[in-house]
Amino acid sequence: MPGIVIVGSGFAGICMAINLKQAGYHDFVILEKAAEPGGTWRDNTYPGCACDVPSHMYSYSFELNPGWSRMFSPQEEIQAYLRACLVKYGITPHVRYGKHVVSMEYDDAARSWTVTTEDGDTLRPHAVVSAIGALHVPKFPDLPGRESFAGPAFHSAEWDHSADLTGKRVAVIGTGASAVQFVPQLARTAGHVTVYQRTAPWLHPKPDFAFSPAARRLLRLPGMARALRAGIYWALETRALGFAVDPRLMKAHEHLALRHLRAQVPDPDLRRALTPDYLIGCKRIIISSDYYPALTRENVSLVTDGITEVRERSIVAGAAERETDAIVYGTGFKVTDALTEQRIIGRDGLKLQEAWRDGIEAYLGITTSGFPNLFFLLGPNTGLGHNSVVFMIESQARYVVKCLRLLSRTQARAVDVRPKAQRAFNDRLRARLDPLVWNAGGCRSWYLDEHGVNRTIWPGFSFEYWARTRRVKPGAYELIY
Repeated sequence: MPGIVIVGSGFAGICMAINLKQAGYHDFVILEKAAEPGGTWRDNTYPGCACDVPSHMYSYSFELNPGWSRMFSPQEEIQAYLRACLVKYGITPHVRYGKHVVSMEYDDAARSWTVTTEDGDTLRPHAVVSAIGALHVPKFPDLPGRESFAGPAFHSAEWDHSADLTGKRVAVIGTGASAVQFVPQLARTAGHVTVYQRTAPWLHPKPDFAFSPAARRLLRLPGMARALRAGIYWALETRALGFAVDPRLMKAHEHLALRHLRAQVPDPDLRRALTPDYLIGCKRIIISSDYYPALTRENVSLVTDGITEVRERSIVAGAAERETDAIVYGTGFKVTDALTEQRIIGRDGLKLQEAWRDGIEAYLGITTSGFPNLFFLLGPNTGLGHNSVVFMIESQARYVVKCLRLLSRTQARAVDVRPKAQRAFNDRLRARLDPLVWNAGGCRSWYLDEHGVNRTIWPGFSFEYWARTRRVKPGAYELIY
């Protein structure tokens, strides 16, 4: 039986596996529900899918890639990068595909976990790392008649490539980060695209460009890719000033967004409809240089009336019924619910849902009291609105290794974060987070749970998180022998 089970083989799971291997832990498996690795970058294959963090930052610091084709890489390239990492670091033999984890249960007597997969396999590791990420459970809007629609209807994360949308009347519901990428692609081939917008997103221009062969050669010189990454890191980190220090500092971001909107949308009525009515940064700031131009095309229309009904071959919004051949939902993911839908049972039969009945929380976003040797990667409040989450994942994976080293050093069987340490951490987190733009910005975003509490975003600079996770404070944990 493996000593450690990692659930998921996206950026987080692969990073954890590489860190374990480099620290001398070879007794682990990765359980992956799909037939190949990649997580978000395997699932999202919609037209135009690309990263919105510069590639040289959206990659592992220990595996720089001087060969990225663009500043913002397309999905296929990121997926290929992750596959290459699996091979290069010898992780492939540790991965078991087609293994969908349905339950994790802690055994108080044996001081170990029982992990059960959908096909009936049972593993009994000492430790479990949940690397399932937040962007994998598609969210559909609750619209009357949604199931009655007769044509192709799918979520952007489950793109139906067999549906030929050429020349068709396509409805796009939602205007989040994915929709902003696929609408310009759809507009080129569809007969007509109708975009149904509930809330206008704030958009910044996307400084994307292809790296020339000469630039890629230059980046292969010693230290060059590292220097570019460092430059990108600190440039992105300055964006946290408005997020993490004072919402008033977001004014410069707002001016940039409004200038971008004015430059790309000449029609004053359309521009008005595309001007957000909440503080920039309250929802995720999206970067695109082709979304606004797509909305000005003859064959694209924007509808801001709320949808009242979906019928067999049409959508009713406001007073108008519009004939529709296909629907694409760009409505995001169940982010704050992604973990609470898991069947995880800790000490004394404590269910995760029970532990989190007042909202999801963890110590450093990694460990939750009552669940010994269970570690979350990209857990509660460790997402970023301003920099690369891969940086956060690396900090967390290193921290998990340090927890395992603490066990080896003390000969304990398990570590369980003390309720007092978890409470103190989350009290400080809330005190810092609640006055900031995500709660004070006047919008409802996927960062917030059903109580309107931000359970998703880290409220500070990413280097602060790196510093907090550099060492394990033994006093924060109960050691179980």
